[in-house]
Amino acid sequence: MNANRFFRASRVPVYVACGLTAALAFAVANTPQLPDPGRVRMSRQQQQKLGLQAAAQVYQQMPVLPDSSPETQYIQALGKKLVAVIPKDRSWPFQFHVVAQKEVNAFALPGGPMFVNVGTITTVDNEAELAGVMAHEMGHVYMQHSAKQQEKSAVVGGIADIVGAIAGGLGGGLGGVAQTGIQIGAGTLMLKYSRADESQADAVGAIILYKAHYNPVALADFFRKLAGTSKNGPQFLSDHPNPGNRDEAVKNEIKDWPPENFAPDSAQFASVRGHAGSVHAYTAQEIAAGAKNGRWQAENSKNGAVFRGAPAGASSAAGTPMVPSAPVSATQPSGKFQTADLDEVKIDRPDNWQVMPGQQSSATIAPRAGASGGAVAYGVVIQSVTLPGGADASPQQLTSAIAQSLESGDSNMKQNGNIEMITVAAMPAGSLQLATVSPMPTPDGKPQQERDWLVAVPRGGGKAIYFVFVAPESNFDQLKPAFDHMLSSIRF
Repeated sequence: MNANRFFRASRVPVYVACGLTAALAFAVANTPQLPDPGRVRMSRQQQQKLGLQAAAQVYQQMPVLPDSSPETQYIQALGKKLVAVIPKDRSWPFQFHVVAQKEVNAFALPGGPMFVNVGTITTVDNEAELAGVMAHEMGHVYMQHSAKQQEKSAVVGGIADIVGAIAGGLGGGLGGVAQTGIQIGAGTLMLKYSRADESQADAVGAIILYKAHYNPVALADFFRKLAGTSKNGPQFLSDHPNPGNRDEAVKNEIKDWPPENFAPDSAQFASVRGHAGSVHAYTAQEIAAGAKNGRWQAENSKNGAVFRGAPAGASSAAGTPMVPSAPVSATQPSGKFQTADLDEVKIDRPDNWQVMPGQQSSATIAPRAGASGGAVAYGVVIQSVTLPGGADASPQQLTSAIAQSLESGDSNMKQNGNIEMITVAAMPAGSLQLATVSPMPTPDGKPQQERDWLVAVPRGGGKAIYFVFVAPESNFDQLKPAFDHMLSSIRF
């Protein structure tokens, strides 16, 4: 409304008009505005790509409800309402999904994919609390906390420095192992947020709630309720550390905001919360066990839980393998080798395997049928890294750090045995066997186990290079002679 036009039309006393103008100015001044999220080295495109890759893996590692479910449709509608209040130039392509897990939790990945547990829907007392959980997670995405934590990971100290360098890439984004598709899992992208991050997410979430006409106090109410119960809440609180005085901080932030008629529960809220109580949900322990044997990938596919947002080359559906099944004959190395010059290292490769340059000093050597997009089912992943501060690491330290990076979060990759000391190109190196689920199914479409042989070589001056030889467990011994030949041919 134009204040000058209002004054001319109404003929009210000057002091009343002035008072009204001042009141309007006060209201505008106190209307909350979303803060500047700051800058990070990781580009928006990188964040979105990593988030989509991780979301595709969530569909492989967790039971996700199909988009047709009442819970997912409701969460998507609620999410759309919250997204609408974020300025377009600072927003992200948010997505909303529901996980069939009993515990209260929610998480958002870089670039916007968000997952809300069924247990969260059944535990909230009102729609504002549920919107508060989602707005809080949107706050983490808006402030780009995952990208910022990746950058901070390089200055933690000690062995954690090396893990951070490998998992964080030291140039923005995840390292080459993640980008070439060794299955790391969404957990790598969900570092533990700091209390400062939580405070920021609370503040941004409160503004989003207010602008969407929900009471911001509901956000603090729900966290306080979780802290006072031992049922289902601890998992959420372990991922979202209390910054302290959360309730008081939110109330202080909103005390001078203009009055607002907050929205009541929608008609869908009670219906969906009731229906969610009948959904077959699983405990965190059950989900972890199912992820190891590929249960959720198969069940999500059967139930129609399809992830449609995967980047090119990644899995576009929960049941669609990241590498199509191929006959063994299409992946076997020939007996003829030729040298591949990768700048920092030369290595002999089977002449029927391709060299595929990656990002951030990485490369993959694999048969054409053994790799697709970002995933590798047969071949060798090679990654060069620079350790923080130019510090040197022993072969044992380096190998252990890389293994920690691969095992971090919800990754399926697990250590299988102990680190052994070997020699590569006359230099001491570490060797370690790991195991995970292959991105390539068996010919009849079933998940199969994968063996990953990690070899890490410190290069001095804070430099290091490592190799991950990859094949399904059932075929690894058959490829081992070719892998041994490649390893023995390495020249720096």
